[in-house]
Amino acid sequence: MTSTGEVEGRAGPPLWWARRRDAVVDVALAAVSAAECAWEGIRFAHEAGIPVAAGVLFGAAVGTVLVLRRRWPIAVVLVGIAVAPAEMGFLLSVAGMYSLASSEVPRRIIAALASMSLVATFVVMYLKTRGDVEADPALVVALSGFVAVALTVPPVLLGLYIGARRRLMESLQERADSLERELSLLADRAEERAEWARTEERTRIAREMHDVVAHRVSLMVVHAAALEAVAVKDPARAAKNAALVGDMGRQALTELREMLGVLRAAPPKTAVAAAAATAVPVGPVALVGGADEGPSLEELEALVGQSRAAGMAVEMVVQGEGAAYAAEVEQTAYRVVQEALTNCHKHAPGARVVVRLAHREGEVAMQVENGPSEGASGGVGLPSGGNGLVGMRERVLGLGGVFVSGPTDAGGFRVSAVLPVA
Repeated sequence: MTSTGEVEGRAGPPLWWARRRDAVVDVALAAVSAAECAWEGIRFAHEAGIPVAAGVLFGAAVGTVLVLRRRWPIAVVLVGIAVAPAEMGFLLSVAGMYSLASSEVPRRIIAALASMSLVATFVVMYLKTRGDVEADPALVVALSGFVAVALTVPPVLLGLYIGARRRLMESLQERADSLERELSLLADRAEERAEWARTEERTRIAREMHDVVAHRVSLMVVHAAALEAVAVKDPARAAKNAALVGDMGRQALTELREMLGVLRAAPPKTAVAAAAATAVPVGPVALVGGADEGPSLEELEALVGQSRAAGMAVEMVVQGEGAAYAAEVEQTAYRVVQEALTNCHKHAPGARVVVRLAHREGEVAMQVENGPSEGASGGVGLPSGGNGLVGMRERVLGLGGVFVSGPTDAGGFRVSAVLPVA
C-alpha cells in the first residue's frame, strides 16, 4: 500500500469505508431504501395532502440516509424512528438497528434507541389496526407487539452477535500480531546469543591453542638455537637438545590432536537441546563436544623443569598446602604460569625467573617475575603476537579473579594473578 492509499495501482476505499466492497454494499442498500421510501412517499403524500412529487422526493431523501449507517448509525436510527408515523423506511429501520447494534456504540445507547424504535413501531401498528371495528382489541395489541418485536429484536440481536464476533476476531488478530512480534524479537535475541556464543567460543579456542602452541614452540625455538650454537663444539649437548626439540614437538602435536579431535566430535543431541534451551554461560567453559581435562597445578613442576631444560634459570616457590581445586581454577592457574614463562623466553632471554604459588584460604595466587634480561639468548628472535597478556587477563577475570601485570623497579617484568577457589 502506498501513501496515497493505492493497492496495486487501484485507489483505496473512499470516505469512511474500510473496503471498497463495503462502500458498494452501502450504496446499493441506500438505493433500494430510497426506492422503497419514494414508493411509500406516494401514499404519504395522499394522506398528508401534499403534492405527490414532494412525497416522493421526501421518501427518496429519507431512504438515502442509509448510506451513512457505518459512519453515523445513531443518526440513521433516529431518522427511522422519526419517519415511523409516515409508515415508510422498513429497510431503513431494520438495517439501521443492525448497524447500531454491531457498532462500537455503548450498550446503554443501543438499548435506549432499540426501545424507542420498538415503541414507535408498536404505536404506529396499533393506530393503523385499531380503526377496524371488527378487530378484537387484545388481538390488535398482540399483533402490534409482534410486529414491533419482529422488526426490532432480530436486527439488534444479529448486530450484537456480529459486533462481538468482529471484536473477537480483531482481538485474536492483535494477539497473533503481538505473538509474531514477540517471536521475531525472541528469534533476534536467540541469534544474538548464538553469535555471541560463537564469538566467545572462537576466542576461547584461539586462546587455548595459543597457550598450547606458543609455549611448546617457544621452547623448541630456544632448544634449536642452543643446538645450532653447540652443534660443532659439544655434540653430546647438541644431541640432548635435539632430543628435547623432538619431545616438545611431539607433545605439541599430541595436544593439538586432542583439541582438534574434540572440535571435530559431534555433540550429543541432548546436549545441543539443553544448550539451546538455556542461557549462554559466562566465563570459561569446556570445549564443545566433550570434557576438557586440561592441565593441573600438579604439572607446574614439570612445566618449570621444561624451562630449566631450555636454559632458563627458574626458581619455584610454593607457599601453603595445596588442595583439590575446580578444574577451571587449576587450568587457568597453569595457563597463566605457562604463558608468563613463554613471555620470559621471548622478551627476557637469560633473565632469572621466580615462580611463586600461594595456597590461601578461599583463593590461590600465582606470580611470575623475571629480572632484567642479560641477552644470553638474544639471537633466538621469538615473534610476539601481543595476545599473551590479553589471554591471561581474560582467563582470570572470567573466573572472578584479579590480574595485574607490569614492569618492576629492577628492570624486569611481573605477572600476578589471584583466583577464587569457590
